[in-house]
Amino acid sequence: MSALDQIRETIEKNDVVLYMKGTKMMPQCGFSSRVAGVLNFMGVDFADVNVLADPEVRQGIKDFSDWPTIPQLYVKGEFVGGCDIVTEMTLSGELDQLFEAKGIAFDKAKAEQIREANK
Repeated sequence: MSALDQIRETIEKNDVVLYMKGTKMMPQCGFSSRVAGVLNFMGVDFADVNVLADPEVRQGIKDFSDWPTIPQLYVKGEFVGGCDIVTEMTLSGELDQLFEAKGIAFDKAKAEQIREANK
């Protein structure tokens, strides 16, 4: 299976996928750590794909999304964005709205805590 087929399959089979450097329990870069931390704190069930484990997937996800950086968040097959976009969406409440619209379970009180702490 090609890297692109593998990526497509992973995104189709999981409601929330984070392509990142490292894993959700052990991120290997600050940007990946921030996005994984937000998702973990909000109690979102997500699949993590460590792009450092496979150079073809690392390049493949950039080609797949036409987005040059990692991490990359996908929700119900839709590319959401990288660290800056996810951070902005979290602070504005847009991420909550996206999760609600797509039927993704998350802890709304934890999302509010993030916003309170960043005022």
